Amino acid sequence: MEKQAVELLEDKNGDEESLLQTLEQQINWYGRPMCLFQGFWCPSFTLRSLLCFQKKFKPHDTDIVLASLPKAGTTWLKALLFSIVNRHRFPIDQSPLLTTNPHRLVFSFECVHFRHEDNPNLENMNHPRLFSTHLAHQVLPNSLTNSKSKIVYVHRNLLDRFISDRKFFLKTNQETDFEPLPVEEAFDMFCKGIHSFGPFWEHILGYWKASLENPDRVLFLKYEDVKRDPISSAVKIAEFVGMPFSEEEEKRGLIGEISELCSFEKMKNLEVNKSGIHRGSIENSSFFRKGEIGDWKNHLSPEMAERLQQIMDEKMSECGLML
Repeated sequence: MEKQAVELLEDKNGDEESLLQTLEQQINWYGRPMCLFQGFWCPSFTLRSLLCFQKKFKPHDTDIVLASLPKAGTTWLKALLFSIVNRHRFPIDQSPLLTTNPHRLVFSFECVHFRHEDNPNLENMNHPRLFSTHLAHQVLPNSLTNSKSKIVYVHRNLLDRFISDRKFFLKTNQETDFEPLPVEEAFDMFCKGIHSFGPFWEHILGYWKASLENPDRVLFLKYEDVKRDPISSAVKIAEFVGMPFSEEEEKRGLIGEISELCSFEKMKNLEVNKSGIHRGSIENSSFFRKGEIGDWKNHLSPEMAERLQQIMDEKMSECGLML
């Protein structure tokens, strides 16, 4: 099926509808269509951009890619990565983050770059180039996974991630003719792996295994660790991307300043993130709800948590990953 889809893409007469007809499809819990491609549920609107990305992306060895499932700390890590990489270009008090939402500074491959153009010109970007993706490691272009580019993956407690994802789409959902599924039914789909960019266990394991096989090229971070110790995490990220903080930067407190600038509280209270609009319809404030650890307890039952834990134990116990 997938080979057929690629052939259709290369056929000038093929359209997106023809591509989708070759793949299994589902409607997610908030009413948007998904298709099963190379073992993962992709929002249908990303299929063409995904295929173009796989076929046409030309990486540079200095590229840095932030990867994650949605609502796993993506906004925060975009801010942190941008600040670390661009600290020599922008003093803290002149950071673009003060007036620009992080999603406007680090664009997604499948949702922005290759969504608007089949073969975008990315050569004029500042180096190192920063990108983001929600795609699984297993479907990234071979050109990227075989390069020396760096991938930073952030994982968040799945219960908190599920609630954050649900709250985000309940607030921003534009499918007015579709009533979102109750939390119990949505959680059931999630546990079965039927959600955007899932199954979650395959997504997580793909990056975890890649980090074990190529630790100099894939960094696996836990959201909770970054939140508990943002300064040590910033140091780790800077070293990983090949831009370690100097002794002089440490002495003058630059790491703490970057951590403070990128903190949830600071970012949430910036005017651009209180009143700005993302991609024409989504309020920037939607990206800054709580950011707390353990908020799932206010929304999900202990039985639901136990079910998810059993799935995690079954899928990940043999891989040495403790989540």
